[in-house]
Amino acid sequence: MRISDIREATASISSNIRNAYVDFSQMTVSVIAVESDVVRHGRPVTGYGFCSNGRYAQGGILRERLMPRLRAAAPEALLNDAGDNFDPRKIRTIMLTNEKPGGHGDRAVAAAAVDMAVWDLMAKLAEQPLWRFLSENHNGGGYDERVLVYPGGGYYHPGKGLKDLQDEVRGYLDQGYKAVKIKIGAATMAEDLARIEAVMDVTGDGGDLAVDANGRFDLATALAYGKAMQPFDLFWFEEPGDPLDFALNAELAAHYPGAIATGENLFSLQDARNLMRHGGMRPDRDWIQLDPALCYGLTEYLDVIDMVEGMGWSRRRIVPHGGHQLGLAMTAGLQLGGSESYPGVFQPFGGFADDIEIADGMARPGEHIGIGMEAKATLFAEIQSLVGV
Repeated sequence: MRISDIREATASISSNIRNAYVDFSQMTVSVIAVESDVVRHGRPVTGYGFCSNGRYAQGGILRERLMPRLRAAAPEALLNDAGDNFDPRKIRTIMLTNEKPGGHGDRAVAAAAVDMAVWDLMAKLAEQPLWRFLSENHNGGGYDERVLVYPGGGYYHPGKGLKDLQDEVRGYLDQGYKAVKIKIGAATMAEDLARIEAVMDVTGDGGDLAVDANGRFDLATALAYGKAMQPFDLFWFEEPGDPLDFALNAELAAHYPGAIATGENLFSLQDARNLMRHGGMRPDRDWIQLDPALCYGLTEYLDVIDMVEGMGWSRRRIVPHGGHQLGLAMTAGLQLGGSESYPGVFQPFGGFADDIEIADGMARPGEHIGIGMEAKATLFAEIQSLVGV
């Protein structure tokens, strides 16, 4: 068993939406195919992966550093001890050979795209859905038949008023979602509070509404928003300040009684540990949101889960960012707290397989072999056009 080919390409997910920090007019993602020499149904078994939105494609790092190291490795160096499947930890070690520690940024994003493809390939070789493969191999057989899912939406858009925002949220509720998330921080606080109240008119209260500042606020602004939003009793207040400003997060947590969610822009076990140590996070209410398609991948995520539990937290406080099927599979198979979804943005990479049904804010992960990208028609067509053979 060996990797016979690795292919990468850049895909555009540009749109005219924006959050508090960036617009997505030039946004791209890297797409990966990891092909094995195992042939089934007349075709090589191939795993597919991509990085999450928000950090751009990483073709240079992939082509110049990570992929050549995998191509040069002895085939047996990539296999598990039994030799019957690949070993993601060995693959990660080879990809990151001669890479200095620290600086977990774009390199982590590039590695995560490959890592997603490797796990997709491993589950396909085992002829299992990834969530079941994770359950049996990394969770003692435990899994959740249904998991909490919420749509990431409510972006700022030219000409989009409060009624349009309400209509968007109604559309999510009609699709079966219960909790929803919208953006704040790219308008005045008065305008953002009006947005929140308009959405609460649709959801019924703040308990099913999360807001996301995308790291925009300084401490004074974060505290002011927290004070103004406190009566709403929101689902959570996401990424209020710079993701590495743990002191800001801790100070806000000392004053804001509601839930805080953060972590999507932390790209390593070490950074996640520092958040837990120094960010003032509260295990009874706060949420950890590392993105498996940005932070070196699912392989690193398993270590993050162990670290979180070792510090006395429940893994149910972990909700993967990213809004794609990898997060859904991980949440079900590892029994995490929930999964983001992108049913309306970052297409075709956002959202779940075409036959995944959402009911009362919950989703079943499905029985598709691997991650299940083939079951999202527009996504798989795009992948095949970029890295197919």
